[in-house]
Amino acid sequence: MLGLLLFVDSPYTLYKFICNFAAMKNGLWIIVLALLVIGCKEESDDDKASGLMSHIESLYEKGKYSTVLDSIEALRSRYPRAIESRKRSLVIWQNASLKMAQDDIARTDSALQITMNQINSEENIYKKNMLCVKRDSLKARYEAMCGVVRMIHLRQKQK
Repeated sequence: MLGLLLFVDSPYTLYKFICNFAAMKNGLWIIVLALLVIGCKEESDDDKASGLMSHIESLYEKGKYSTVLDSIEALRSRYPRAIESRKRSLVIWQNASLKMAQDDIARTDSALQITMNQINSEENIYKKNMLCVKRDSLKARYEAMCGVVRMIHLRQKQK
């Protein structure tokens, strides 16, 4: 605008310029605001979190459940306002936790069966008692993990 003022040779020319500018002002402001709204639209948190969400989904498909849970925690801390991504990640969190618990139950059950067979075949009293302690520990773990699975199923039904 300073450059335009340098070319103004009289006060009347300046007056005409100001009047023309005032007449165009309303239309100009509408155009400027429209350009600002279109050009400065900020990317939503869900858009920003979409890359991490696709990574989480691919990890889940590969069966890397522990890494999935860690990645979901990272998503929650980095994008606290990404509501849709957090909703989708909650379903994945529950499914990954369920798979991990079911795998743990299977391993615990196998170890429990092996320990029960060892107890039946063991003749040394001390070793037999120690195997009984191990059996009791495995039973407690088995029951706890079954409780975890029941709670996850209950939470999934509450939706």
